[in-house]
Amino acid sequence: MAEDPYALKEGRVAGDLHKVLRAHAGDYAGVALSNIVREFPSDVRHLMREPGDVPLRPKRRTPAFYGSFDWHSCVEMHWLLVRLLRVVGDVVPQDDIRRGLDEHFTPAALEAEARFIAHPDNRNRERPYGWGWALLLAHELAEWDDSDSSRWAANFSPLADAVTRNFLDWLPKATYPVRHGVHPNSAFGLSLALPYAGGRADAGSPELLDAITAAAHRWYDEDTDYPAGWEPSGSDFLSPALVEAELMARLLPSGEFLRWLDAFLPGIAEGEPSALFTPAVVSDSSDGQIAHLHGLNASRAWCWRRLAEELPDDDPRTGAALSSMWRHADAALPHVTGDDYMVEHWLAAYAVLLLS
Repeated sequence: MAEDPYALKEGRVAGDLHKVLRAHAGDYAGVALSNIVREFPSDVRHLMREPGDVPLRPKRRTPAFYGSFDWHSCVEMHWLLVRLLRVVGDVVPQDDIRRGLDEHFTPAALEAEARFIAHPDNRNRERPYGWGWALLLAHELAEWDDSDSSRWAANFSPLADAVTRNFLDWLPKATYPVRHGVHPNSAFGLSLALPYAGGRADAGSPELLDAITAAAHRWYDEDTDYPAGWEPSGSDFLSPALVEAELMARLLPSGEFLRWLDAFLPGIAEGEPSALFTPAVVSDSSDGQIAHLHGLNASRAWCWRRLAEELPDDDPRTGAALSSMWRHADAALPHVTGDDYMVEHWLAAYAVLLLS
């Protein structure tokens, strides 16, 4: 009998992805190390309140996360470096990474970052995308049993606390989710924040987890027949359909999630809608908005992997999900390094999210 290509997905498929990660981890680390100290070009957003009110240069404004073109991308690159140290530390330049993180994760720099993200003029600009990546980075630091990471995690606490307060202020009054496929997307931001929220709940502080859970159920429990055939939009780097499904896979018990997914995306087993299974075409990687579509392919691959991990092995949707994962990964991964800076300043984070 021929081997089932989708059997043992927790073992063989995960192992195959890990091999890809090990093969490219050094390149990903090199890109990230370059990005986090590249101050310009920089997409600085600043609310002018009076004449002469101009932004500080990036390195003075946010002394830890001043590189990588914008704040959230720089946070992503730092997460990538910590993640690579944790999972494939033997094939990346450990000394260079630790030196770079040491320079950025100082108490003074991270306290300045906390003040920045808590400031009334800034606290909504990274909502919830940058907040989610910041808390995923905080979680990565906290969960890693490493002497450097323990020190960095302690330094990171003021920023994690500030982001948590932002979430707790926003979520109860967010009547509706944001469903489009770029930074304000609600589902993806909550999914990134969930591991940190779960860790805080385990430590006796469940407020963030409760707020995230309540918001997700309020927004998404009754969603059915999602119009995923309308995807993608021209600057998407997230699939609104798939990131919502991925979030609900985290929050619903297995049986409830399978029933919810039946109603939300009823055509997965048949590969419908075809648009959700077809990688996006990227016509110009130097155009920052069109370049987002490389991220759509990578983030879709991650979502399809996550859904396959939640589905039973004999569920007909599992094979469809894994096939689509590989198809989207094949479209995205060749562009992670060596492409235009509009791609290279952020895409590696999505590659590592998928592969690790």
